[in-house]
Amino acid sequence: MKERENNQPRTKLPSTQPTLHTAEDLWKQTDDGYRYELVKGVIRRMPPAGFEHGIRASEIGSLLTVHAKKHKLGYVCCAETGFKISQNPDTVRAPDAAFVRQAAIDEKGIPKGYWEGAPDLAVEVISPSDTYTEVDEKVDEWLDAGCAMVWVINPRRETVAVYRSPEDMTVLRGDDILEGGDVIEGFACQVRDIFV
Repeated sequence: MKERENNQPRTKLPSTQPTLHTAEDLWKQTDDGYRYELVKGVIRRMPPAGFEHGIRASEIGSLLTVHAKKHKLGYVCCAETGFKISQNPDTVRAPDAAFVRQAAIDEKGIPKGYWEGAPDLAVEVISPSDTYTEVDEKVDEWLDAGCAMVWVINPRRETVAVYRSPEDMTVLRGDDILEGGDVIEGFACQVRDIFV
């Protein structure tokens, strides 16, 4: 083996580990027309949602907002609202719609930045580009972070999967009634109303 000349130090190989980012890094991200989420410290860039996706998110968001406001239950957030659901490394997810109870708002106030913790209800609308693995990952993360209920809206099948835990899942369709249960009390609509 040939000796290194002049006892020069060896060159370090570049690290193959991605740089881990924080929720603060994500907050400072330049607005370039894309959507971003932070998953275990890694920033994920997503294209803007499609038109059908936007309609479904708007429909369920509108139904929830009218009910929550009428009964003073809390606040409904639309897509792009970030929830910091874990730290070190940080994860910031943005559901297509979310509900936070008034009691939590009274306790924490309304932050300018991301909400610390999970919403009480997270709603995900499946996009054509989403894989079932990605959707399952989001559901698991919401539930692990303390979300009481997750709704997954599937426009292609016109169904809503309701999760209370990874083991407690019900699929609703057509005339089935989607209910808020003890999470958003009194809320109810037919599944078909989301797909009008």
